[in-house]
Amino acid sequence: MTTHFISAEIDLEESTEELQQAIKTELEKRGEPLRWAVSNVDQERGKVQLEAIVTVAENSTK
Repeated sequence: MTTHFISAEIDLEESTEELQQAIKTELEKRGEPLRWAVSNVDQERGKVQLEAIVTVAENSTK
């Protein structure tokens, strides 16, 4: 198992629940999140910047 620092940008959603689901979906694409944070919100572009630490199994293709 290895850990990786990732940065991702997702669309800003209308509701908190939709935003949480979008964050969860994006992080699951990259591995198993250990911790994550929203580091920036760009209202004009409608984007949210995430930073996270994820674990990935050695034999995984994520």
